[in-house]
Amino acid sequence: MKVVITGGSGFLGLSLAKALCGKDVEVTIISRNKPAEGGPWNFIPWDAQTLGSWVEALEGADAVVNVVGKSVNCRKTPDNCDLILRSRVDSTRLIGKALRTLTSPPDVWVQMSTAHIYGDPPSITCTEDSSHGYGLAPDVALAWESAFHESVLPDMRQVIVRPSFILGNEGGALATLRTITKLGLGGKISHGNQGMSWLHIDDMNNIFIKALEDDNMSGVYIASSPEPLPQKIFMKTLRKVMRQPFALPASEWMVRVGAPLVMNTDPEMILYGRYLQPKRLLEEGFEFKFPNLEGALADLV
Repeated sequence: MKVVITGGSGFLGLSLAKALCGKDVEVTIISRNKPAEGGPWNFIPWDAQTLGSWVEALEGADAVVNVVGKSVNCRKTPDNCDLILRSRVDSTRLIGKALRTLTSPPDVWVQMSTAHIYGDPPSITCTEDSSHGYGLAPDVALAWESAFHESVLPDMRQVIVRPSFILGNEGGALATLRTITKLGLGGKISHGNQGMSWLHIDDMNNIFIKALEDDNMSGVYIASSPEPLPQKIFMKTLRKVMRQPFALPASEWMVRVGAPLVMNTDPEMILYGRYLQPKRLLEEGFEFKFPNLEGALADLV
């Protein structure tokens, strides 16, 4: 199998590239930046804005996986909001233009989206059938998926993956949570009942791989463990795994002041959340390697 990963030099893309190469898949990473580490993959640079020599990598490939997008772990300034939207929508449309120049395009397009599309409901559990939320993240997700539907070729198998909070040691927010916990600050934030839906990076890779290999997999899938938890329980479990008995809570006003000043991020990413259930994956028999948070954290920490 030949797989092209656009945006593949980031946390999710590089992890998937390693997993695929371990299965003797020929992988090509197309990205603005060269991966931080070498590997048995091909790398082709692009600017994510114009067609170029990178298009040749799609000719005769079996699949394309698109994970392009500026990180949302930032302060939501107007410039950052614009980049978050355009980096996703414009690159997706560009891939669609490239596909229309090919003689032998890929059979399947696996498109990353985000579970933030459901917004921040305080208590309900969302599945693929739930309504969309309100705000920047849902609006970006809707525009992103709309660009995908406009760009994908009609005869391609189409899979949209909506991931939750991904736990891994080579990227994402787990390293920050571990540091906070070591400093004794890993306690309840605000009321602590905001949903934390999570997924081990190995399960994320396996979901991507299933989407590539299973011809029956099509449409939208939530990529999240079947055990969403309140924030206070998530952090309690992390403290247990790290053997950290002490933790100070943080009020909402402390987070709203400290998150942008100290962590250079959006406080609402910490203050709000969502409870997710991967209904379609469970119905189709997907087996999670790490369905339980304590087991997932023990493996990583």
